[in-house]
Amino acid sequence: YIKISYSNMKENRETTIYDIARDLGISPSTVSRALKKHPGIKKETQRRVREAAKKMGYRHNKFASSLRLNKTHTLGVIVPKLNSYFMATAIAGIQNVANKYGYSIIISQSQENEKKEAEQVVTLYNSRVDGLLVSLAYNTNSLNHFELLLNKGIPLVFFDRVFECKGCTRVVIDNNKAGYEIVSHLISQGCRRIMYVGGNLLRNVYTERLNGYKRALEDNGLAFEDSLVIINSLSEKDGEDVGKQILKMKKRPDAVFAANDTTAVSVIMTLKQAGLSVPEDIAVAGFNNEPISRIVQPNLTTVDYPSYEIGELATETLIKKLNSEKYANPLIVILDHKLIIRESTLRKNSFKDE
Repeated sequence: YIKISYSNMKENRETTIYDIARDLGISPSTVSRALKKHPGIKKETQRRVREAAKKMGYRHNKFASSLRLNKTHTLGVIVPKLNSYFMATAIAGIQNVANKYGYSIIISQSQENEKKEAEQVVTLYNSRVDGLLVSLAYNTNSLNHFELLLNKGIPLVFFDRVFECKGCTRVVIDNNKAGYEIVSHLISQGCRRIMYVGGNLLRNVYTERLNGYKRALEDNGLAFEDSLVIINSLSEKDGEDVGKQILKMKKRPDAVFAANDTTAVSVIMTLKQAGLSVPEDIAVAGFNNEPISRIVQPNLTTVDYPSYEIGELATETLIKKLNSEKYANPLIVILDHKLIIRESTLRKNSFKDE
């Protein structure tokens, strides 16, 4: 048989506020308030309690506290992928604000798949997150899998890739306007046959950028051509394929507007390797203002998408929802963007925004 020593069990058990109270000769409630730095407890008492807690190896039982308060001070974050400069920067903004308000975050990625996104929602729900920040997967077609949270009153804030949702907030930029500005700039440089390369039109960001493209053509008296719109996954390989497709065209475009920088840079590299000049033969513009846009030659015209600020604002909005029943829940929050004009589109001697 196994002999169990009561003294060893006692030594190995967690220190509680009752142990600290007994050691200092004060009440457990005083210890509890002192550890929370309650203004009603003298500074000297707070100091004694903290020293005793450290000496005795006291650890705050966050799980037990969360059960009492029905809060975990944990936020869930679902993004399409983590190996994206935009998403990594947005998450840094989320983390900054969460830490500021004493929240932890659990980050998961849908890998651009609606089914995986639904699985992550269940996982985060079971992890008892207080609220959820979401940028939707490439192929998400409905919000049905979020009803689990919505029915329990767990608030959602969507950012970047969003859906309209009753009681939810969307944090975005004006993608339609940004698309319009890029295409208008290309037209101002003498471009008349402009190709658009975008992502799945289920996602608001790509639909709106395409609509801005169409509107700019119309306002400048240029015809829209279906053959000049390419929808793909906006990967580096997709950019290479677009470049090769352009080289085979009898009537080539004189400009390309790609809905992200990765694809735009890949188009530039493919065209240059084939002996074409950018922007003289074909001007190229991207979107997001990622570091690669300043490395490629010529430097890439793009849109500065404030990803860090979007992460911060989405998190601020979610925490306000959690902490104030009177918070006026906005349906949509729109951040400013900026058109960054660089050499990849400058055919004429014109003013640069950077």
